[in-house]
Amino acid sequence: MMSLHPKIIDLTLDRVWRLLAKLGDPQKALPPVIHIAGTNGKGSTQAMIRAGLQGAGLTAHAYTSPHLARFHERIRVAGELISEPDLSAVLDECYSASLGESITYFEITTCAAFLAFARTPADYTLLEVGLGGRLDATNVIDRPALTILTPISIDHEQFLGDTLAKIAFEKAGILKRGVPCVVGPQPDEALEVIEAQADRLGAPLIAHGQHWHVSEERGRMVYQDERGLLDLPLPNLPGAHQIQNAGAALAALRHLRLGEEACEAAVTQAYWPARMQRLKTGPLVEAAPQAELWLDGGHNPAAGLALGAHLASLPRRATHLICGMLNTKDVTGYLRPLAAQAETLTAVSIPGEANTLSAEDTATSARAVGMRAETADRVQAAVEKIARTDPRARILICGSLYLAGGVLRENG
Repeated sequence: MMSLHPKIIDLTLDRVWRLLAKLGDPQKALPPVIHIAGTNGKGSTQAMIRAGLQGAGLTAHAYTSPHLARFHERIRVAGELISEPDLSAVLDECYSASLGESITYFEITTCAAFLAFARTPADYTLLEVGLGGRLDATNVIDRPALTILTPISIDHEQFLGDTLAKIAFEKAGILKRGVPCVVGPQPDEALEVIEAQADRLGAPLIAHGQHWHVSEERGRMVYQDERGLLDLPLPNLPGAHQIQNAGAALAALRHLRLGEEACEAAVTQAYWPARMQRLKTGPLVEAAPQAELWLDGGHNPAAGLALGAHLASLPRRATHLICGMLNTKDVTGYLRPLAAQAETLTAVSIPGEANTLSAEDTATSARAVGMRAETADRVQAAVEKIARTDPRARILICGSLYLAGGVLRENG
């Protein structure tokens, strides 16, 4: 499949429409679709909506990317990871139907997901955009039940544009005529673009700060909209930024007319790995038995800000970062908010990733923002060294979902 198109990313819908037509247009047979775009928080918001639907006794297909440890993570059929035989069957079917014509890896696997979803009953389909929105392979649903825009910030400039307004225009490309859109917290520049697109399409907005509000009060989460107030536990996904993601998920569930049971399940039952995930077992934990070991896949400046704020909120403990990043990312922008929270940074290259930033380049960027930095050949070696010098440290492995996926595979 990788050989069918020379570019990994090539944004257009023509190839997708062509293959879907050959497959009998499975996108037209999906259960009601909730389509999610944004820069940060898409996966977490989707996970909370899925937990909320399950809490209400409903089932949902879910499509997300990238995967961490196994490709199967991208496709959940009626709540369960797609089986190996079913995945092989739909991939084979898509490959045969493509007749060797040009199509990207993401596009053909998206078509395979639609095929799997169309053949299994469920109450909803949750689709996470891969990149952007307007020309993303998932943007082929004529009339979704709901769209969602999580916070938009600068990322993927080489594909989406070099200003916040240009990026917001691409993300807002998932809006559809007359279809409501839940809008998470946005910078003013992005919100103006979203509102203009919504006005043009007659798409009602359900916007943070206007139609719904969410905050932490006395260790609880308080959500309010026109239907009333909810007093709920804090999200089980850690970090203050998850309160805003939870708010968007709750706005979606409330729009679907689901009750408090679904809302409570959304914030207490969601699971989303590599988002400030505490590692409690495996070889890495055994290498640092007294340490507190965390894993996070955030990789842009907005993620760095959220991560820095979360580290600042934790009980004081010496914190050491192990960081590996892609060479397409704003490394300095990501690391700057973390500099005040970490004693040291150990840089690693991401194993098996052609676009990895070298460990030395990551370390150089860390020094440029005032961090003490060195390099290591492997994450395991970095953990072992930190454990020798600071046995009771807090160790955070961070910088890329690709690094996080490798850690989860190796750590079992």
